[in-house]
Amino acid sequence: MSKRLLIGALAGCLLLTAAPAEAAPAPVRFLGEQLVPHAPTFDGTTVGGLSGVDYDPRTGQYVFISDDRSALQPARFYTAKIPVGTRGVGTVTFTGTHPLRRADGTTYPAQGVDPEDIRTDPWTGNYLWSQEGDRTATVLADPSIQLSERDGAYVRALPIPDNERMLPDSGPRQNLVLEGLTYAAGGTLVVSALEGPLLQDGPVPTAEQGALSRITVQARTGAILAQYAYPQEPVFAPGAGGSTGVSSILAADPLDPARYLVMERSFVPGVGNKVRIYEIDTRGATNVLHTGSLVGAKVQPVRKKLLLDLADFPLSKVDNVEGMTWGPTLPGGDRTLVLVSDDNFSASQITQVIAFAVRR
Repeated sequence: MSKRLLIGALAGCLLLTAAPAEAAPAPVRFLGEQLVPHAPTFDGTTVGGLSGVDYDPRTGQYVFISDDRSALQPARFYTAKIPVGTRGVGTVTFTGTHPLRRADGTTYPAQGVDPEDIRTDPWTGNYLWSQEGDRTATVLADPSIQLSERDGAYVRALPIPDNERMLPDSGPRQNLVLEGLTYAAGGTLVVSALEGPLLQDGPVPTAEQGALSRITVQARTGAILAQYAYPQEPVFAPGAGGSTGVSSILAADPLDPARYLVMERSFVPGVGNKVRIYEIDTRGATNVLHTGSLVGAKVQPVRKKLLLDLADFPLSKVDNVEGMTWGPTLPGGDRTLVLVSDDNFSASQITQVIAFAVRR
């Protein structure tokens, strides 16, 4: 090769080497947000308190559970159409509502149940839902996971671990119970998440330190298979009354038994809300089902990494977001992740439906 050609070839290599590499596509894209008017009426009920959501591929619609403790109307769920796509999120149109019924066919009395999350059974189309139970000075009511038909009729209840029963000195704290629920491994597993640590597992998170809560894995038939420690983040800002907890869990892939998305929702009075979603993996984590207390126990919690922080996106505000589901797949192959906020039936809060595109 001549000296001129050699110099030209070397210069070309240097140019190629110096060219900036293309940035990898962002794993999450914001698609849009839709607000539901405050306290609209639908079929004789007040729409609000939407604390759980799931997408039903059979119908292309969504199901929402309301956390009304039968105070306004009997505890219930709603179905709705929501256009979600690359152009954003369309108007939320409610299409149906049904009360949740007890084994004897009756609806729940006032304060008789505290619904939190709902999932569509991928095998049957029925609805699996969780409720938090109660812990007061006079009442100890266990939480539960129940299966209902599509009209709300009771089918059966799944067993819960003994450590999740409301006992005087152990078990879940009031309002920090079964907030998260998902099917996994093709519908063969039911996975539930406690919002906060059990009484015997130590204090709740503070601005100085996090805490350990528990995730339970059971067969769809009910057999309890494992329990894992989940490391909650510290409260994101100092302030009296601040709190952090797990508000939702979702299988990261419908066939994978080990990977999940976990939503952590924090609130500090006078500061506001922070909502973050983490990817977690239970592989390598210690099965703590038979660990009486996590305080001082040598256990390996699940691994986690941040997927998104709602503060990083152009929302009207970050409110009390509690529910999440995978929505329809976009034409390019990205999955849509749809979130909903619980307005607590308060005029000072909002019901917002938020959508993201998540790269596979």
